[in-house]
Amino acid sequence: MGGEQMVQLTYTHEFGSWYASVSPGMSTHTPAVAPSAVTSLISSQPQPPTPNTALTLEILHNLEHQHQWTGLRIHEPFSLSTKQSIPLISGTPPQAVYIHPDEQAYILEHRIPMHDVPIEREWVIPTAQGEKWTLRRLAGIHDSLPDRTEDLRLDSFDLEEASKKMQEYIRLKRDKPWGGKRALLAMVNRGLGGDGTVVYYVTMEGTPKPRQN
Repeated sequence: MGGEQMVQLTYTHEFGSWYASVSPGMSTHTPAVAPSAVTSLISSQPQPPTPNTALTLEILHNLEHQHQWTGLRIHEPFSLSTKQSIPLISGTPPQAVYIHPDEQAYILEHRIPMHDVPIEREWVIPTAQGEKWTLRRLAGIHDSLPDRTEDLRLDSFDLEEASKKMQEYIRLKRDKPWGGKRALLAMVNRGLGGDGTVVYYVTMEGTPKPRQN
């Protein structure tokens, strides 16, 4: 068992047939496949993971390594409110993932560069393809989220050095954010065994008013 072996096929003229012989040198055993990074992350947890935990960790890994999010954190069920029935993820994307149409209009009107738009902390709802959702359940998750004013990150933003139009923009964004609470619904592909694909859908409170082109 310890040595490597090689299977050699030999043709015998006398009998007009092939036969196999085993020779030292190469192994006939297929090497074990190393676990994926996601599998290693899930198996490293101190407690046996539940399906919800495994799903949440898979999405967190995708956000960190595929989309370069930082400050990622898992919020266990009911840690935010009694309506939070599943784990949630929060983190900071490298750039804004959604800008409300009214805010877009303000940015264009006042000619604010997109690289000056402060990035907000975003919330992510883990789900699997085919999972059943109702408006009541989704509304309960949104009710669990903190106020949007708490998600605005201004740690690296110097208001004193900013222009007057930027100061006014930040004041409006901080005091009365455009749009209601929002979250990304992260759906993992589970069809035919799944291929690790995660699709993100923006969900939000209310309905953005249609705008004329």
